[in-house]
Amino acid sequence: MNKKFTIAAIALLAVGVAGGYAISGKIGKPYNSILQDNVKSLVQTSYTGTPSGQPVDFEKAAGTAVPSVVHIKTVVKFKQTNAGRGGDNPFGMDDDIFQRFFGGGGGRQLQRPDQKASGSGVIISEDGYIVTNNHVVDGANELTVTLSDRKNYKAKVIGTDPNTDLALIKIDAKNLPVMPLGNSDDVRLGQWVLAIGYPLDLDVTVTQGIISAKSRNIGINRQAAAPVESFLQTDAAVNPGSSGGALVNTNGELIGINAAIASPTGAFAGYAYSIPSNLMKKVIGDIMKFGTVQRGYLGISMAPENLDDAAKKELGINNDSRGAWVADVDPNGAAAEAGIRKGDAITKINDMTVNSGAQLSEQIARQKPGDKVSLTVLSNGKESVVNVTLKGKMGRMASQQAAAVESLGADLSALSREDAAKLGLSGGVQVTNIRDGVLSDQTNMKPGFVITKIGGIPVKNLDELKDALNKQSGNFQIEGTYPGSRNIYYYGINDFNN
Repeated sequence: MNKKFTIAAIALLAVGVAGGYAISGKIGKPYNSILQDNVKSLVQTSYTGTPSGQPVDFEKAAGTAVPSVVHIKTVVKFKQTNAGRGGDNPFGMDDDIFQRFFGGGGGRQLQRPDQKASGSGVIISEDGYIVTNNHVVDGANELTVTLSDRKNYKAKVIGTDPNTDLALIKIDAKNLPVMPLGNSDDVRLGQWVLAIGYPLDLDVTVTQGIISAKSRNIGINRQAAAPVESFLQTDAAVNPGSSGGALVNTNGELIGINAAIASPTGAFAGYAYSIPSNLMKKVIGDIMKFGTVQRGYLGISMAPENLDDAAKKELGINNDSRGAWVADVDPNGAAAEAGIRKGDAITKINDMTVNSGAQLSEQIARQKPGDKVSLTVLSNGKESVVNVTLKGKMGRMASQQAAAVESLGADLSALSREDAAKLGLSGGVQVTNIRDGVLSDQTNMKPGFVITKIGGIPVKNLDELKDALNKQSGNFQIEGTYPGSRNIYYYGINDFNN
């Protein structure tokens, strides 16, 4: 039987266990584990020290970490459809297109049931910021968060990053127990860890295991254009209902966000995968500070690790050498400017040894455009050190307003006064169609979306949209809503240049 990797839809409701962290860095300023650094564990357990010196007893670590993990319930609402004479849409077509071609006059109205799911999240600030997986909240119309004290809150999505499968949501609450961050770079093979989640409709569940591998790329993230996979692998039991939950060390510190399992059945079969906390801190920190992720790109594609001998020979790969092998180079990218070529091997980044493409991918994903990195490169048997200035993914665009609007890849129309009034808006620009471009590459925006702000600038008509778009550079958010929804949606745009 072929191994099948499935995303575990994780949920967690942390029962009321004494402990947790609710600490302010400054009077009047909510503590935030992403934006404020900890110099040491906020609660020193008897396990503090090196992994080899830690006993197999997780009572204090579990007791302090559990209250910081929450249960996230999501609802995806389906619109009412007209069955017509032929019953419900039998072809899987979009309902509007189905009605246009086949009609539906006089048919009975069908209401598709809402799709409900659940996932976990980890509290990272006293004032309600929570990190989870993108696949937990993707497409959801409603989010409900339940804390360890059984209190329920409505939540909103602040930002997402499909490339790392991370998302940031927020609830309106204060003095929440914050889980401190551990350093995922310090994690070692064989180190004891705990996975905290809400699997299989059970109450809070804490499982234990060890770190069995680092920098794993399992090819599971197919929702992103440029996926970054460098998972911590553990044998701590994780099941559907645990995505977005916590992987913690024996100090009760967060070292990973549980994201996936390897399974032939959809249930736990020995391996679980977590996003390293250091990568999460960079991604979520960017979303909190800039509204979207600032990511630097090296401009290469890397050779898979399971290449056959013929493919290795074509690329000039030497089986005796370790590193990330370059399969192709973007001629306009940062690597090409530094002289890196197809067939080269990158063996170090900033003096850190690189043993795989996944490891290099994680380190680059923790950088932003303009950052400089030192790479040790093996080319034709000779090793050299090159300095590379990372670029944004998108190329430079013309400064004209028309070019900026065209780059979105969308057909736009201003809302009429009547339509705007129905939505409770003073104006806006509706996306009537999405083609190839920035929106399709970087967001999951759907036709019908009404743009009300660009980069925080209110937009009421097409001229205001053009002006607002022309003022953007780098990263910004497009804000708006969908007809029939009361929610505000935010779509992050990366590396936009005028």
